[in-house]
Amino acid sequence: MIQKTTSTRSIKEKEIARSWHLVDVKDQTLGRAVTQIAKHLIGKSKVTYAPYLDQGDYVVVINAKNIEVSGKKELDKTYTYYSGYPGGQRKTTFSRMQSTNPREIIRHAVTGMLPKNKFRDPRLARLYIFEASEHTYVNKFQK
Repeated sequence: MIQKTTSTRSIKEKEIARSWHLVDVKDQTLGRAVTQIAKHLIGKSKVTYAPYLDQGDYVVVINAKNIEVSGKKELDKTYTYYSGYPGGQRKTTFSRMQSTNPREIIRHAVTGMLPKNKFRDPRLARLYIFEASEHTYVNKFQK
């Protein structure tokens, strides 16, 4: 006799298969590109998605120095940092950050799009950002 169950079997941590995605952000808008990156890191497009498991994939982002923003954000958008000391607040514009550290622009935007829970740091650890088109994970994409 076949016994029927009323529970659905969920995927186990050991059964999660992570794939690699290459995202070229050259001449793409910041928000649209980062949305795709966050979707891959969360793994929400997978059939086996469960919110209590981290099923996201690895993401390699290339050409980070060529990302664009719309409108006057290149001059008006500011990034604020605070050291914790009196007078320790620092502000920098998008154009200055793009010339000094373009990888931080993408990392900052992705961090804001990820859920604020215990999976945020492991998901960010699977994000690899490169300023140019050369990267060290070429062997992950060869078939």
